[in-house]
Formats: sequence, C-alpha cells, structure tokens
Amino acid sequence: MNREFLKKLLNTVSVSGNEEANQQNALAFGKDFAHKQIVDAVGNVINVVNPDSACRVLLCGHMDEIGFRVTHIDDKGFIHVQKAGGVRPKLYVGSPMQIIHDDKKVNGVGAVDGELLKKEEMKDSDLVIDIGANNKEEAAALVSVGDSVCADTEVRELLNDRFTCRALDDKTGAFVILEAAKLAAERGVACGIYANTVVGEETTGRGAYFAAANVQPSCAIIVDVTWASDAPDGDPATTGEVKLGGGPVLCLSGMTNKPLNRLLEAIAKEKNISLQYEVAGGKTYTDGDTALMTGSGVPIALVSIPLRYMHSSVEVASWKDLENAIELIAEMLCRMDTGFDYRPLKV
Repeated sequence: MNREFLKKLLNTVSVSGNEEANQQNALAFGKDFAHKQIVDAVGNVINVVNPDSACRVLLCGHMDEIGFRVTHIDDKGFIHVQKAGGVRPKLYVGSPMQIIHDDKKVNGVGAVDGELLKKEEMKDSDLVIDIGANNKEEAAALVSVGDSVCADTEVRELLNDRFTCRALDDKTGAFVILEAAKLAAERGVACGIYANTVVGEETTGRGAYFAAANVQPSCAIIVDVTWASDAPDGDPATTGEVKLGGGPVLCLSGMTNKPLNRLLEAIAKEKNISLQYEVAGGKTYTDGDTALMTGSGVPIALVSIPLRYMHSSVEVASWKDLENAIELIAEMLCRMDTGFDYRPLKV
C-alpha cells in the first residue's frame, strides 16, 4: 500500500467539477498495471485490467471533494463563493483557505462580517475569502470566477496509525480501488476490472452514471466513507457500531446485493479481516445508487471506510482500515467470473 500516493491525492485539490489535476495522478498510477485507460466525456478516469473479459466489475471511488467555487469578486477585493457539495460554511470561518487558479495556489482565509459571528447561523453566501487584496482589480489578477476553493490542509499522522486531512471523503475510496485493482492484477486476476476514479459524486452523480452506462458492468463495487460511531457525537443506534481500525464496513440495504455481500463476508473470514456493518433503510447516498439504476440494473456492494468528522477539513481515518479494504476487494476480484449468481433466491 503506497501511503505517499494517497497523500499526493489528498494534497491535490479536486473540488467537485474541477477534478482534472487529480485525475492526472490516477492516470499516472494506473500506467503500472492497467491494460487500457479510458477518459470519458465527463472526466472519469477508468483504469482497465483484462478489457476483453466478459465478466466486468466496475469499481467506483469518487475523486471529487467538497469545497467552493468562486462566484464574484467585489470592489474591495473579497472573494465570494458558492458551495460545491455538502459543505458547512461556518466551519471555514477563520480557517486557512486556498484558491486554485490555472493550477496555481492563492492563499486566503475564510472570513465573515463581524456581526454575523455573533449569530448561531449564517447563510452560505455570508462566507468570503480574504486574499489580502486592496481592490477588485488586484484580486482579479489572481482569481477568476469558477476557480476551486477549499481548506488549506495537509496530511497529519495521529496516534494508533490514524491520520487526518480534508477530503478523505472520498479520496481514500479512490485510493482503495486503484490499489485493489493493482494488487488483483499482480495476482493474475481473470475478470475484467474497471477501476473508476469517479467525478461529481458530491454534486451531480454524473460520473457514476456515465461509467455504468458505458461499461455495462456485470456488477459494481462502490468504496466510499461512512460515519464512525466512535466520534464524540457518534450514535451507533442510527446505523450501527462502526469504529476506526475496526475494519471495512459492509452496507446492509435493499440497494446492495446479498450474494456479493456473502462473498465478501466469506473472504473476510478466510483472510481474518474484521468486518463492520452499517444499515441503510433506503438509498445509500453514494455512487452505488446511481450505478444500480443504470441500464438494465447493476448489482452493487458498498464497502465503506470508517470516518470521523465527515465533510469537515479535519476528517480522521485509519491506515489499517484502508489496508484491509484493499485486500478484501482484491481477493474478491480474483474470485469473480461469469458464473457468479447475483440472485438472492432461486426458482
């Protein structure tokens, strides 16, 4: 498992809608194992192993992160922004921020009118980015409408083999599917693997739809993050008890395929990989929902990474959970073939 590669993904800004810089990283990584590389019209990067196989397994881990896009530069040189995904603007007040313009970083800070700080709530439009400009012209020389904006963070190692950064949702998932595809290829996998670092999950769902519609997979394995119940405000009664370092999380839902889950459980038992469970009474709110409903329907499994403080700039995860998720999915890929029966019951 290449930890430095994940750190590279995390340190490369890919706010939803502007994912190209990080997709270049996915292409570079895939050159070591992929037999074919695909870039589609919406910006997905799909690294393919065994493209001629009739058994096609689509792996999805989304590369886009939550953040903001520049909408306006006012006369005083303050940068106004619009949400890209499920961000909470009040979390960014007083935080170091970065704007990416033509692949160059512009330093800033999240700011707000002083009176608004006294209020419990603030509108999305209240957040501005202060880059130190004296006026609109000075700011406009460095920033343009549509530029990506996000917290300016770096990966920090924590105790117990844990780490923190922004955008672990879901660059950890993108990392896992690429590493799993590479590991399966090294082990001589026979099925076709379509490892898709997905665009647009946080905003539009466009990436998962394009990939599933064009690949027409036999099944799809989605790797995303899920709430860790061992965070300070954790509530295991809501979806299940999920702990950092406790292993990858299988989703139990009407959306997920029971035979695929049973295969993953059998592999985990054989490989001595601890599994955890989450329950989704309806949609999973991941790319799996989109893939499932594409074409004639795609059976899915959802493997999640436990995460604390989701959709903040200080998300926390465990390296151990990533390593176990990679092994679990790589081994599953090595056992998939055209004879797999996705039906939960027989005639």
